[in-house]
Amino acid sequence: MSLLVVGSMAFDAIETPFGKSDKIVGGAATYIAWCASNFTSVNQISVVGGDFPQEELDALTARNVSLEGVQIKKDEKSFFWAGRYHLDMNTRDTLATELNVLGSFEPVVPESYQNCEFLMLGNLAPAVQLSVIEQLKQKPKLIVMDTMNFWMNVAMEDLKKVLQKVDVLLVNDSEARELSGDYSLVRAAKSIMAMGPKYLIIKKGEHGALLFYDDKVFFAPALPLEEVFDPTGAGDTFAGGFIGHLAKTKDISFENMKTAIIVGSAMASFCVEKFGTERLREINKNDIDERLQEFVQLVNFDIDLVG
Repeated sequence: MSLLVVGSMAFDAIETPFGKSDKIVGGAATYIAWCASNFTSVNQISVVGGDFPQEELDALTARNVSLEGVQIKKDEKSFFWAGRYHLDMNTRDTLATELNVLGSFEPVVPESYQNCEFLMLGNLAPAVQLSVIEQLKQKPKLIVMDTMNFWMNVAMEDLKKVLQKVDVLLVNDSEARELSGDYSLVRAAKSIMAMGPKYLIIKKGEHGALLFYDDKVFFAPALPLEEVFDPTGAGDTFAGGFIGHLAKTKDISFENMKTAIIVGSAMASFCVEKFGTERLREINKNDIDERLQEFVQLVNFDIDLVG
């Protein structure tokens, strides 16, 4: 199996201007697995408490997601996050964060997960991400890493160590500016790539995503949606589509990464249509193909240069 995913499997409680959820299943690795499993089989590494529903684990197993690397700590609680989104749906307030099992998580890579070609490091403590890389007997063809400003504030030295070992970094625009100390995203990209990653993806939410490599830049738009119901997990779903496409095609050229970004954007556009992973559970290959076609039409144009 070619794709190894590391990240949180958790509970979320979400409030948006359009509604409110009770405690629902979330976590970076959950979103990534639900998305990437449309394209390839997935080996999952995570940790949950005894409160995590068995039917949720069974649903992932049915989608060809191996859970051998998921630790279940029966007497403890799963990670929990609660948040409230503002009217613009880009800003949010954290109402509660309970690390629970995630606070002492020490990942173990099962023997059956060795020799993976693609590694997706979901947003976790950099020390945990590094631990997984160091447990692998051979370096994957591609290592993609997600992180956030929290780790830049509390674990910058660890973060820099991981950055030296990854090929692609995923951050949003404010995180890119914080990590680089530069407001210009073009200069920020050069600074960050000098830290280790060959490629940088800067996510801009409803304004699309940028891919940087050497002196090349590619921009992918986000699909204009009539309603954004819940943006939670959209970035992780984007990552799942991106790495899922690469793992399926086994092509890590810059040209194919452009396609992978479009696939990621298409998958993220599904995620925001309902609370949690609900929409991702409903879609099939035809839905994905139709949505990808909408993206092609969105950006495809002919131009005649006169004179």
